[in-house]
Amino acid sequence: MRTAKQTRQNHLLVTVLGLCLLAAPAAVMSQDVATGSATATVQTALAVSADNNLIFPALFQGVADSMANTNDDSTAQFSITGQGSAGINLQLTLPEYMALADGSDRMTISFRSTDAAVDTLVSTPATMVAGNGWIDQNPYNLPAAAVVGIGGQTSVYLGGKVTPSRLQTAGAYTADIILTVAYTGS
Repeated sequence: MRTAKQTRQNHLLVTVLGLCLLAAPAAVMSQDVATGSATATVQTALAVSADNNLIFPALFQGVADSMANTNDDSTAQFSITGQGSAGINLQLTLPEYMALADGSDRMTISFRSTDAAVDTLVSTPATMVAGNGWIDQNPYNLPAAAVVGIGGQTSVYLGGKVTPSRLQTAGAYTADIILTVAYTGS
């Protein structure tokens, strides 16, 4: 039969062994924590403005007229400002017709495959050269490699052609030309 002393020794032994078992995994396992961070810099926002309308001279019924994309006074001119050298996507939304303010008559307007230019140096339509962007571009498919100029500016120039009918109603005709610009991420 066991004595009280043996029972206490057994309890003490079981308690010590239990504590050793609990302490053993803690001594074997190790843990550490590190904190990193996320950073981001948002570049300069794009801004687009229409600086000059596409202006045709006084027209006669039945006589078509064109405006080149190199005319400083009459070429449509859009200015783009943003992060220098950043890639941009340019999309022109072009009308098929110009209309009188009251909507009573409309006149055909068209754009040829060489009626647009993209100027990254921001000179003028008349002085722009090919080394400073893209000349004689299709306004329905502007250059995929377009960028904001190094100085943070780019211009788009647009010419076009109007064709009044022989019975065209006299008056001032207008239509919207919309340039949409977005960063490409490159």
